[in-house]
Amino acid sequence: MQKRNWAMIAAAVAGTAAAGAAAFIVQEKRTEQPPYTVDRTDGPVEIRRYPELLVAETETKGPRQAALGSGFGRLADYIFAKNRGGEGIAMTAPVLSERDAPIAMTAPVTSERTGGQWRTRFVMPAKYTRATLPPPGPGVTISTVPARRVAVYRFSGVATDAALAKAETALRAWLTKERLEGGAVTYAFYNSPFMPGPLRRNEVMIALPG
Repeated sequence: MQKRNWAMIAAAVAGTAAAGAAAFIVQEKRTEQPPYTVDRTDGPVEIRRYPELLVAETETKGPRQAALGSGFGRLADYIFAKNRGGEGIAMTAPVLSERDAPIAMTAPVTSERTGGQWRTRFVMPAKYTRATLPPPGPGVTISTVPARRVAVYRFSGVATDAALAKAETALRAWLTKERLEGGAVTYAFYNSPFMPGPLRRNEVMIALPG
């Protein structure tokens, strides 16, 4: 009887955990994202057009993952009103990360991702304007990203340096095949670290002319 009771308790706990995980996933999928239109789709590749976006951004130095973590923390303090008065700002997706100054294509891939200056951006919810956003704290700037056209490679899993490099290589090879000229790269991360790897959405974006 005691074993049966423990089995019932374990099943109840597992069911509660599964329900909580499902609710968390649904909540993340409801996070506001910037609008865009799709010009073309080819497997994991899309050509998109984004309108002008209002962003909060910050710059940090160091390896990509460490710089992203520092930048994320600084921006999170701003939107959640930890270093200022007033109400919080809703989190949006994706979080954008890019090098402050692109490295020449002849540089080794490892050096592109292991140091330097990185810019991390949170896209502001559509209801805000520059005038209505709370004043940013130290190290945070409110900026406008011009309307742009980008090539995007989407993949799931954990966004390690190796995974990002593989996706960027595949996307640049596709651009070469299509005779399209690619520019600077931006990494886009749509999920929190609590999302299971297979369900995560990561993207490599490469700027295109026009």
